[in-house]
Amino acid sequence: MAVYTHVGAEDIAALLDNYGLGPLKSAKGIAEGVENSNYLIDAGGGRFILTLYEKRVDAGDLPFFIAFTDHLAERGCPVPRILADKSGIHVQSLAGKPACLIQFLDGVSVSRPTSRQAHAAGQALASLHSAAADFEEGPENPLSLAGWNALNERIGDRFDQIAPGLGEMVQEELAFLHGNWPIDLPRSVIHADMFPDNVLMVGDEVGGIIDFYFACRDITAYDYAVTHGAWCFSPDGSSHQSPLAAGLAKGYGSVRPFTPAEVAALPVLARGSALRFLLTRALDWLETPPDALVSRKDPLAYLRRLAFYREAKPGAILGE
Repeated sequence: MAVYTHVGAEDIAALLDNYGLGPLKSAKGIAEGVENSNYLIDAGGGRFILTLYEKRVDAGDLPFFIAFTDHLAERGCPVPRILADKSGIHVQSLAGKPACLIQFLDGVSVSRPTSRQAHAAGQALASLHSAAADFEEGPENPLSLAGWNALNERIGDRFDQIAPGLGEMVQEELAFLHGNWPIDLPRSVIHADMFPDNVLMVGDEVGGIIDFYFACRDITAYDYAVTHGAWCFSPDGSSHQSPLAAGLAKGYGSVRPFTPAEVAALPVLARGSALRFLLTRALDWLETPPDALVSRKDPLAYLRRLAFYREAKPGAILGE
């Protein structure tokens, strides 16, 4: 979450009136994240998140996100619904951007998760995958092999502004992944961005999973690899934390056991995940406007994760 587009109180109050949820009490910009502009809204009708869609989110994809989160919510997953106004319209226009008012869920995003919290996150991710198994819609992942190539070309020779030799390493990794990417693994719609800041914890339980704007159809175990990279390392990526990896794996497996083929593919899937976040963070690092109320994230933290995954066996990723 972040704030790129600033919206006046009068416009937010008028929007709330369309939902019958006014009056506006307060609106606070949320700085975390790098994708959209977000505000925490307190109003007569309750507390909500107002999101204005920027950058990589295509307004044409919003009906899919709405349908998918509704599908998950109906199956008991703790996900926020995108609300419809009094006319039944989910997607509004605000400050020239598509915008949605979203259900607020209780919980906090933890910065230093425990193994119990990782266990709960693994259970929640597996429950999401099980609930998504009969959801037939959804675009293919735009940030898989072809997308990584496009990001690599866009960044070009600017990689070395971040770290010497980074561009050459990216080329080598892309070549490896193109030659080794698995194709015959279970697929579903995945979250694709289940970082701790997208999971709301109430104690040691998951109170909510938020921010589905990277949701897409891809290898289900790839989503696990994304989550492992997000939860099971020190923030700078220099230290793999086996107790968290074990908690995540045991929680996931208690709901949806891995197939042997998924386990065998985890190191390659994790290398792809690490490269994906290295590339998108590198682009954000180089192109985020200097006046944006946003926290840039270090791409080298994923270079360090990638170094671990290059040597890791499946058991290490599972915390064994």
